[in-house]
Amino acid sequence: MEQTLQALTGILLKAIPTVIILVLLHNFLKLVLFGPVEKMLKERDSLTHGARKAAERSLANAERKTAEYEAQFRDAKSVVYKEQEETRKTWLTDQAGQMVSAKADADAKLATARKEIVADAAAAKAELAQSAQSLADQITTSLLAGRKA
Repeated sequence: MEQTLQALTGILLKAIPTVIILVLLHNFLKLVLFGPVEKMLKERDSLTHGARKAAERSLANAERKTAEYEAQFRDAKSVVYKEQEETRKTWLTDQAGQMVSAKADADAKLATARKEIVADAAAAKAELAQSAQSLADQITTSLLAGRKA
């Protein structure tokens, strides 16, 4: 057993420089390789989070502007519809006025035409009365002349 302990002690004494080299290598790699990689990963992560936050802000800003534009569009549409409605009402009023005017003109022409018809009828009646009187005189003269003969 003593020999085993001595052999183990010898192996351990020979392994000390290897352990020291491993510890130094570990610290060296940690300092030279893993430290900068970890720093770069943290930096990349912070940049990624920053970019995400910036993208979220941009998206929120775009949504806000979209809502504003939609509101302005609705307002503009409302103004156009009001103007169209006012124009339509004006047209309807003008059309109603023109219809009243046309009806008045038609009524006046109808009244004039009726007066002309009444006057023509009266003139025709007077002419017929005169013609009837003249015919009656001719018939009477003809009958009287026929009896004398």
